[in-house]
Amino acid sequence: MAKQNSRLAAYLAHRSRRGTTWLRLRDIMRVSIRAVLRKRRRYVGVVAAIALGTAGFITIVTMGRDLKSNFNNDLDMLGGATIINLFFEQSGAERLEWFRDRTITSLSRIPGVVDITSVLIKPRAITSYQDRIFGFNLVGVDAAYWQVFSFNAAVGRLFDEKDLREGARVCVVGTDLARTIFGGDAQALGQTLSIDDNLYQVVGVLGGVRAGDRGQFIFLPETTARSRVVDISQPYSVYMRCATWDDVAPVAAAIKNVVSANQTTSGLRIQVAWEPLKQVQRIFWWVSLFIYSSISATLVLGGLGIWNIMMAAVVSRTREIGLKKAMGALDNDIFFQFLFESLCVTMTASVLGIALGRLGVEYMSHMLDSRPPEGLFLVCLAAVLVFAVVIGVGAGLYPSIRASRKEVVEAMRYE
Repeated sequence: MAKQNSRLAAYLAHRSRRGTTWLRLRDIMRVSIRAVLRKRRRYVGVVAAIALGTAGFITIVTMGRDLKSNFNNDLDMLGGATIINLFFEQSGAERLEWFRDRTITSLSRIPGVVDITSVLIKPRAITSYQDRIFGFNLVGVDAAYWQVFSFNAAVGRLFDEKDLREGARVCVVGTDLARTIFGGDAQALGQTLSIDDNLYQVVGVLGGVRAGDRGQFIFLPETTARSRVVDISQPYSVYMRCATWDDVAPVAAAIKNVVSANQTTSGLRIQVAWEPLKQVQRIFWWVSLFIYSSISATLVLGGLGIWNIMMAAVVSRTREIGLKKAMGALDNDIFFQFLFESLCVTMTASVLGIALGRLGVEYMSHMLDSRPPEGLFLVCLAAVLVFAVVIGVGAGLYPSIRASRKEVVEAMRYE
């Protein structure tokens, strides 16, 4: 302490010889930074708390929509909350309407829609295998069908855009039908089925959370079904998948106007899983509340930690304050020195948090294979720096005022 006081006295004497009795702003900042560096161990905990809270805030806010969209990919386990089903019902003696190609194209352009698929159905289709007859539902779909329902291949593969362009004679078999006809999923792969006097090669068996609902289906490429299957239906049913559950309501509200702009809406029905959607939103709201509450608590506790440390610093450095005032330092000099020490801690923690947050964003972008808007990260960066100033001033204001108001004589006598 004596060595520190002697250095301080020499510095103030040097300032006095230059004809000034107060410290310039630059000097105050330099003294504050040196004080923080000397006592850096006591600030490790609060710096880590604020840095982690800041990093969590940046990562969650920047990647929020991508995380939500990725979570939506598995919502079929919760009832397909982001899937909207459009279909036509026959009304009286009127002809049953179906979706035109231009209507489907227009529906796909509604903001918030990520995938759309139409379905062609031939119920009670039959096939023969080893002199046995089997009944099933024959469905013609496009490649988007797999994405809408998050289907995958239990074995083999699902047909793709190339198969659709070429009108390939391939099919995907439901898992129940594969076991009934061939004795198992693996045994079905590569087999040939005869449907409507056309031979189709089994290239895969349907898998996925909701594959059980279609266990008795055989799927053909839509182009193949249109050209080769007799009596297959028109696309009376369309399925749309929204990017997030927040998009479901506005998309559902826009559907009727879009359809009416392209064709009649007679018999149109819009089916939305409102109850599962509310459950999902409720669950995510509580999860979000927990995450943001945890981040807020971390930041607030970090601010309280700085306040406690600064209060302790004022007490432990009472003689130093008295010596500075005795050598000519003004109340404002003392006030700004302690305030800058608090700001130095919060700004250091925020910069560290920004660096960690950037690493978190890069990692999540790689994991989700998605890149968030760079502007959103910059907005979070600005918000974090503003918050650092607010929490630094808030935590250091009272200790700084208390330090600046100490009387010289009492401070010099403090033990």
